[in-house]
Amino acid sequence: MTTLGTPLARGRCWLREHPLAFDGALALAVLVCMVAGSFVDRHGGPHGGPDFGGRTPGVSSVLLMLIGAAALVPRRRNPLGVLLFTGAVTLVEHIAEDPPAPVAMSAVVALYTVASRTDRPTTWRVGLLTMTVLTGAAMLFGSAPWYSQENLGVFAWTGMAAAAGDAVRSRRAFVDAIRERAERAERTREEEARRRVAEERLRIARDLHDVVAHHIALVNVQAGVAAHVMDKRPDQAKEALAHVREASRSALNELRATVGLLRQSGDPEAPTEPAPGLAVLDALLDTFRHAGLPVELARTDQGTPLPAAVDLAAYRIIQEALTNVRKHAGPDAKAEVSVVRVGRTVEVTVLDNGVPTPQSDSGGHGLIGMRERVAALGGTLTAAPRYGGGFRVQAILPVNTRTEGDT
Repeated sequence: MTTLGTPLARGRCWLREHPLAFDGALALAVLVCMVAGSFVDRHGGPHGGPDFGGRTPGVSSVLLMLIGAAALVPRRRNPLGVLLFTGAVTLVEHIAEDPPAPVAMSAVVALYTVASRTDRPTTWRVGLLTMTVLTGAAMLFGSAPWYSQENLGVFAWTGMAAAAGDAVRSRRAFVDAIRERAERAERTREEEARRRVAEERLRIARDLHDVVAHHIALVNVQAGVAAHVMDKRPDQAKEALAHVREASRSALNELRATVGLLRQSGDPEAPTEPAPGLAVLDALLDTFRHAGLPVELARTDQGTPLPAAVDLAAYRIIQEALTNVRKHAGPDAKAEVSVVRVGRTVEVTVLDNGVPTPQSDSGGHGLIGMRERVAALGGTLTAAPRYGGGFRVQAILPVNTRTEGDT
């Protein structure tokens, strides 16, 4: 099967790439069939049957067969013109010879070509016209009765050629439509995959920004404290350096967990620890308190489970907001954090009483990241200076997120 199938497949590919060679071979085959048929006397046999060699075609018939077969070579470039020409040659043969040579075979092939390469209305009109003209010529100019098999054969062959060509055209259109739908579906899948990759990259970029900004800010503060008290109070400097080490270790762990999402599935180093959430909020606030930022917490959501996406977003928003307070609100700033469950939403608010900050409602990568997180969940975020000084960040996150509904 494989040995036979490979040469056939190669032959089909070669003929598809060289259509003129195929049409030339087809014209030669039609010529051979017409010449062979012209030597058959349909009623010259011993019992009234066909007799091969019972008659010999005339010179004009051979010339018309040659002309009709040669006209099939350019049939793809001008189907209607080839049909008109071969039909005229067939009419000349029916008028000049009795019984005529089977020159109508060239017109049958030309009619098939027209039907397979045009639309159905054209096939109906041209097919009916060809059937009527050729069958009428065979009936009018032949000596046989109008109901003879030869005349009905012309009618049948032209009708079958039109039907076969239309069937081939319909199948070709059906296959092309299926291929187009498959290609469109493949393009849609590729676009969806690219969109998901872009969203995942954006999410990882936000996580990296939050992790790096938070821990580097803490390290910077503690390193400054250690440098300031190193000579006079070495114990306090040692404690500050311990906080630096703890913050750097936590940053490395979170970076490993975040960047580990980019590893391949077979990598044994892939992380297994869960993403941070409000369950470890106290530990997060302790890191800021150790860095010198007094933080008060008020919560009414204790024991209330949240979707993983909402839990992570709330944690990151608090982390980023407190990082901004530590960097921009001044050394004497204090912060208040509240997490309140209201119906089907969770409200996360971070307030500080620092000096007026240069942040605006649309500035900073931190605020942009928070807005993107909240927008991805279908919530709202407000971030603006407070009246009298300080800054206020409030995020309202729906518990039933759009992400959950989609999945």
